[in-house]
Amino acid sequence: MLSTDVRLRLEFIADRIANHAEVSFEDMTFIQKWSDHNRHAAEILRRARRTAIQGKPEPGSMDALLHGLDIGDPDPSNHLVGPQDIDTLVDWFRRRPDEGRPD
Repeated sequence: MLSTDVRLRLEFIADRIANHAEVSFEDMTFIQKWSDHNRHAAEILRRARRTAIQGKPEPGSMDALLHGLDIGDPDPSNHLVGPQDIDTLVDWFRRRPDEGRPD
């Protein structure tokens, strides 16, 4: 559980991240350390990063739902890329364990 002082500092830093304001190295270290060890702090940081990358979602949209539920990785560089057609996926799941999996 976060103390009130820590939560307020995390929210202040997260607000600066979400609004593209300058954040000191000390503050980034602080929020990252807390997010590595506390689920609520990690949620605060993820939401701030998602808002910084995608902007504020339109109310009632799918993005607003994902943002509200804190689902999905906010960083597009971590998203799945490559062929995602059904045949490729079926072939991947049909492989036997001794055949290995493609990277």
